[in-house]
Amino acid sequence: MPKFSKDTLPATDHGPVSDAQAEVDGWSVNITTFKVDIDATPLMRGLPGDHCNCPHWGYVFKGRLTFRFPDHDEVLEAGDAFYVAAGHIPIAEAGTEYLQFSPADELQRTSDAIQRNMAAMQGA
Repeated sequence: MPKFSKDTLPATDHGPVSDAQAEVDGWSVNITTFKVDIDATPLMRGLPGDHCNCPHWGYVFKGRLTFRFPDHDEVLEAGDAFYVAAGHIPIAEAGTEYLQFSPADELQRTSDAIQRNMAAMQGA
């Protein structure tokens, strides 16, 4: 049985965001920490509808996380467990930390778009 913790997952520091991640049986397990306020709207460009199309299940350890949908926002705070459907944009406050489980293939498509958009924003 695989098990993970923030201390045992391989982590990547992306500057404003730190992400500890592993993949098991087609699922991505992430523990993500936001060091600054992040509105991911510009990072979702190029995805269908310019939104994240990957569903997520998770738990907020600290902070405040908003999932923006075209017609409403879902706001989560420390202690909240969640399921968020495809078609959202994540917005996180500095200091937010959460655990997330996502279908790995779908999350990879979103991550690829984020990387492309970040590179374009940095003029790479």
